[in-house]
Amino acid sequence: MPAKSPTGAFARAQAQGEAALRAALLDIAAGLLAAEGPAALSMRRLAAAADCSTTVLYRLFGAKDAITAALYLEGFARLRRRLDAVPRGDDPAEYLAALGRAYRANALEEPKFYGVMHGEGVPGFVPDESARAAAAASLDVLREAARACVEEGVLRADADVDEITDTLWAAAHGVISLERGGHFPGALGEERFRTLTRAAVSAFLP
Repeated sequence: MPAKSPTGAFARAQAQGEAALRAALLDIAAGLLAAEGPAALSMRRLAAAADCSTTVLYRLFGAKDAITAALYLEGFARLRRRLDAVPRGDDPAEYLAALGRAYRANALEEPKFYGVMHGEGVPGFVPDESARAAAAASLDVLREAARACVEEGVLRADADVDEITDTLWAAAHGVISLERGGHFPGALGEERFRTLTRAAVSAFLP
């Protein structure tokens, strides 16, 4: 079955409104980045791939460099939606673990965005302070889950919630990066992720 063309995706998104149009264009931009590298993130190249005018792109993004910033923000926005969708149960420890699994799933299902989010996709790109703040906010649900674990006595009462969040994020990103690099093929990636994140949590147990 032939793949759907970017033109079709653009046309469908255009009919759905500006938010859908912007998301579709960012998907196309992420695909170009993955296939052709950072040089493909030009207004002219993206317009050609999406079969739209550069005027549309300038209206939605402002400038070429803004496309990379938009990819960065879109990646974290998708992560936040994924984490927010995790059901909250009665067990705070299981909820924290479920958020970790959702984080890994998002990273593996959105690889084109994940690279931009963590400085791998576009060399030289440095997000500004507001973009970094938005990225940090995407982990608020993880931070609140860690806080609940402290309040419920699952984790140490004197544990710093930000330290817990940063430690779990770092552990998750480290093993995911190795998995994405092909070092943990098949089911091994999930096994290593579970082992490392459990080890990170153990540092904060009572």
